[in-house]
Amino acid sequence: MPLPVEVKALAKYQVWVRYSDDVQGIVDLSEFAGKGVFQAWDNDGLFDKVAIGEGGAVRWSDQIDLCPDALYLKITQQRPEQLFPKMREWATHAGD
Repeated sequence: MPLPVEVKALAKYQVWVRYSDDVQGIVDLSEFAGKGVFQAWDNDGLFDKVAIGEGGAVRWSDQIDLCPDALYLKITQQRPEQLFPKMREWATHAGD
């Protein structure tokens, strides 16, 4: 699975992410702003301090991080089964 190699905060709770396979795009995170742990984005310009953390997580401080796979799926508009074909097999056999 490709991992983020570069990330930048944009206006209105959007981030631009570039992955190791050169896939890049903008993810709109505004639906999370002001909710739960994401309220911290409004403090001291925290949202602008986005970085790549351990395992490729897109993170803000030690409290907030987002799964790089989930962001990749949003950017590429793929379903998990397309990136992880084994998931289809697991789902098929889950009811056995």
